Amino acid sequence: MTFNKMETIFSAIEQIGVSKEVEMQIETLILEGVLRVGDKLPSERELSSSLNVSRPILRKALASLVERGLITIRHGGGAYIADIIGTVFAEPVVDLIGGNPKAKADYLEYRKEIESLTANFAATRATSADKVLLTNIMAEMEKAHNNGDAERETKIDVEFHSAIGECTHNVILIHTLRSCYALFSDDVFFNRELIYQATGNRDKLLAQHKAIFEAIIAGNSEVAAKKARAHISYIEKIIQDIHHKKERQKVSSQRLEQRKIL
Repeated sequence: MTFNKMETIFSAIEQIGVSKEVEMQIETLILEGVLRVGDKLPSERELSSSLNVSRPILRKALASLVERGLITIRHGGGAYIADIIGTVFAEPVVDLIGGNPKAKADYLEYRKEIESLTANFAATRATSADKVLLTNIMAEMEKAHNNGDAERETKIDVEFHSAIGECTHNVILIHTLRSCYALFSDDVFFNRELIYQATGNRDKLLAQHKAIFEAIIAGNSEVAAKKARAHISYIEKIIQDIHHKKERQKVSSQRLEQRKIL
């Protein structure tokens, strides 16, 4: 996220417990999913002006946020929202579950249930601004699809599902889903490009995303939940088909190798 000089998501601070108020405002923006991992905060001058506090007070608040691991300061490069998602699934845990077949199935089972609930909430809670954001993401997804840009489409896929999570306005869902999608975007469980490369999959996935989107925009929670569940079920089938194909290729290669002596 970048900030223009004329626009801000920050509010002027009432002069009571000032530095703590600054901390709390930034904390809330992170918790509500407004500020996301890697977002750069405005410059000290801009931020102190928006918050109506002095630079020493701002620096004190930022120092506290750095100490708590919520933001990072890059020398000469400003302040950024820290990767707090990484603490949900530590690297050893990611390595452990990434190579476990049962974990892959469990991951999709989890997504099927949680995304059904998420779509249900999103359909009833999405604000007009949420719907504008979803509409923009859907348009970008269709554009990438029509341009045959599978790599771009897979990235927007993650953004689409994350935005639906944000539409729930449930901070626990927002952050648990982000940690879940971090595994998805990093291909921890499976290669997303393989999903999109199979014949006909890209068209079907786009249609499924549009169905979820349209149900949320229409405020139809029951249909939104049903479409979200069907979407993950379809992905489960694709993964199973890819696995079975690999197994058949492995066995046939073994037969060929073994029978070279014939």
